[in-house]
Amino acid sequence: MTDFKVVAWDFDGVLNRNIVAGRFVWQDTFEADLGHAPQGFQTAVFGNGYEAVMTGREDLATRVQAWADLVGFAPGAEALIAYWFAKDARPDPMTVALMDRLAARGIRQVIATNNEARRARYIADDMGFAGRVEQIFASGHLGVIKPDPAFFQTVTDTLGVAPGEMLLIDDLARNVDAARALGWQAFHFTDDTRDDLPGRLGLLAI
Repeated sequence: MTDFKVVAWDFDGVLNRNIVAGRFVWQDTFEADLGHAPQGFQTAVFGNGYEAVMTGREDLATRVQAWADLVGFAPGAEALIAYWFAKDARPDPMTVALMDRLAARGIRQVIATNNEARRARYIADDMGFAGRVEQIFASGHLGVIKPDPAFFQTVTDTLGVAPGEMLLIDDLARNVDAARALGWQAFHFTDDTRDDLPGRLGLLAI
């Protein structure tokens, strides 16, 4: 018997193993593939005011196209976004298998992620996670990012459950702390704790 009704999975760093030692691995072959250093792209896209993209107030493609124009990347924003998202798609076999086992037991599951709207759609449709969870709560659609309390409140209000019935699995301590402060249960997912997750979910180790 579990002590939660809904598991809320963070995406990057939990369901998607795309972060190694704090580095997003999609950038490793960026220069070899595209002929441009990733640092300039990162600064242009993720620099000042990126929260506007994360909360749906600015289209990601606008920033990407500005970089493409600056460096003369002829294929343009849409091609670059498609390349980036594909490189960044690295589902974690362990956590995805745990999702399947929870589903077999009838446990409700959602994704709760800080991702802008384009990538949220990619996660849902191209990576197929829409078929694995009840709902994807993404900052780009909600207009607010974790660890803002309003993010967590929206999740519980939408699902119609009490905070204590939620279990967040997240790789960022600030999100775990914020969820717990609001009465959620939470598991801090790291390289050191990942092997403990099956037990926390009430599942035998895999």
